[in-house]
Amino acid sequence: MRKFINILLISFMLVSFIEAGPAAYGICQTGCNAVAVACYAAAGATMGVTAGASAPAAVLACNAALGVCMAGCVAAGFAPIP
Repeated sequence: MRKFINILLISFMLVSFIEAGPAAYGICQTGCNAVAVACYAAAGATMGVTAGASAPAAVLACNAALGVCMAGCVAAGFAPIP
């Protein structure tokens, strides 16, 4: 599981810096959510159903990776333009 998260984080560090609009931001976040759903499935859980402090450690790691990914969308320049 840790290897998967490391690969995910490294792949987002390789994203080039560009400016984009709301569509690109939405596509980036959709990609983050797709990876998070796969992460939950690998952990034996269902996204949107398993939550709280009683969640397994693998699910909490998926949540942390999702947060990093979402922040990466903004850092990569995919922030929505007002």
